[in-house]
Amino acid sequence: MKHILLSLMLLFTISACSAEQPHEHDHHHVGAIGDHERCHMCGMMITKYPGPKGQIMFNDSAKNPKFCSTRDMFNFALQPENQRKIGHLYVHDMAKTSWEKPSDEHFIDAKTAWYVYGTSRKAVMGSAVATFSTEQAATEFAREFGGVVLRYDDISLELLAGN
Repeated sequence: MKHILLSLMLLFTISACSAEQPHEHDHHHVGAIGDHERCHMCGMMITKYPGPKGQIMFNDSAKNPKFCSTRDMFNFALQPENQRKIGHLYVHDMAKTSWEKPSDEHFIDAKTAWYVYGTSRKAVMGSAVATFSTEQAATEFAREFGGVVLRYDDISLELLAGN
C-alpha cells in the first residue's frame, strides 16, 4: 500500500509539472502608454492625439514599440525588413473605449481585429484606420463615419499610401 501511495504522489507531481504550458504570447503583456511616450515611427507624443493606437511585441526582444496611430503601426509592421521580427501586434478596440483618449485596458490582437479604412474620423495623421474586435462594431462605425470594413490581411502599404 505504501508503494502505491508513493507511486500516486509521484505521478501527481509529474503530471502537475508537465501541465500544458501557456502559449508563447501569454507571457507578453501589452504595456500602458505613458503620457510622455513617443511614437516609434514618427516621434509624436502618443497620448496627445485621438484615435486608436498600436503596439508591437518583437519575437526576440523585450522591446514593444508603441505607435500614435494604427496607420503608423502598419507602416512599420508591413515593411519587409520588420515583418519577420514581429511576434504580436495590438490595437485598441474602439467599440469599448473613447476615441479622444483610448484606454490601454482595451487592446486587442491586431491580427483578429476588424478595421475601417477611409473613415471621416480623424486621428493623429489624418484619416484613421479604426479598429474593432467584432465585424458588427466595425460595420456600425463604417455606416456612421464612412469607410470600408477590412481584415488584417487586407491592410497593405499600397492601401495606406492611397494607391
